[in-house]
Amino acid sequence: MIHVTTTCPDLDNARALANNALKARLAACANITPNVLSLFHWQGHIEEEREVSLTLKTRADLRMDLVRLIERDHPYDLPVISWDETSCTSDAKAWLSEETGGD
Repeated sequence: MIHVTTTCPDLDNARALANNALKARLAACANITPNVLSLFHWQGHIEEEREVSLTLKTRADLRMDLVRLIERDHPYDLPVISWDETSCTSDAKAWLSEETGGD
């Protein structure tokens, strides 16, 4: 299982990205965590913003398609998108595969 994570400016944007990924069957699940305080360098300054964290659960072979969808639909000029491979139970792996059209 792969967790693909990005931040969004608000809940509506995170929900829209999650729905697009789920409808495209590029993710089996989306977790949205509101009220993340982000501090970051941007255009020569240190910025501080309230954001929403979005994590999408997918298969390794769908990762790049999911990343492209996020890049296409994200409102930021430069969305930071990261991913991690995670271990999970065999039942969770089977569910993920079924919900994303895998074997």
